[in-house]
Parts: sequence; C-alpha cells; structure tokens
Amino acid sequence: MRKLSAFVLPLLLAGCGLTPMYAGGGNGAVAQGLASIDVAAIEGKNGWLVRNALVDRLGATKGQAGTARYRLDVRLDDTLEGLALLSNDTIGRERRTLRARYQLVDLSSGEIVLDATAASDAGIDVVSSEYATIAAENTALENLSRDVADRIVTNVALRMRRSGAGHP
Repeated sequence: MRKLSAFVLPLLLAGCGLTPMYAGGGNGAVAQGLASIDVAAIEGKNGWLVRNALVDRLGATKGQAGTARYRLDVRLDDTLEGLALLSNDTIGRERRTLRARYQLVDLSSGEIVLDATAASDAGIDVVSSEYATIAAENTALENLSRDVADRIVTNVALRMRRSGAGHP
C-alpha cells in the first residue's frame, strides 16, 4: 500500500496545477526577478531594519551598479499605542503596528508596476521595569520589520510569477 501511494500521490499533486514559487531555484525566473530589485533607502531605525530584511530576502546583487531592473520604494508608519489602563492610571499593554506602503518601479520606463501595502502588529506587556518595556518594544520592532519584509517579498514574488518570466 505504501509503495502504491508513493507513486500515486505525486501524480495527484501534478494534476492539481500547483507549481513551486521558486521553480528553478536561484536560476528561476522569479528568483532572478527578485534579485534584480534595488531597495531604496528607508528613513529611520525601522527603515534600516526593514531595508536590511528586504535586501536579505530578495537576494539582491549587492554592490553591482547598473544591474537592477526595478527599484522598491518603501514608506513606513510605525505606531505605538497604549491599551489596558490599570487601576493606578498606568498603561498595562501596548500595541506596536508597522505599516508599509511600497511601490515597485521599473527603472527603464519609470512605470510603477506594483503599488501595495503590508502591515503587521504586536502586543507588548508593560512591566514595572522601564528597561524591560523598552527592550520589548525594540524586539517587537525587529520582529515586525522581518514580518513586513516577508509580506512585501511574497507579494512581489507572486506578481512576478503571475506575469511570467519574473517580470511584473
């Protein structure tokens, strides 16, 4: 029975039309398209974190001037709001939200080929130690930066895959 299912299962999956996002590995159309994106500088500490995460995930050709086909412009909105007011009029919980509006620009024509947003949020417990609260806020920002970068790259990769040949 196991041998039969080992042969039948791949045939069933092939029939459903699923194809890997990164077919062809690093030489595939989507991977090559992602590597041809230059990420513009993003303002602030959160911008530095998001840009580094994007560069890591895109596999961009670092330091090779003139090889980029696209530019990714990102604007961030980072908010920290207090929730849960305690009986002693202090805040017991915070929510940090990081939103990104991003545009993928074709450098040859100047055309915006993708204009979208991505966001993520995290809850933070406010404790009696101010140092611990600040550390938790910074950790939340680092995690949110990675999450937002993942969402951006996934959306760009899907657009490239849908359009074929790694070009949105």
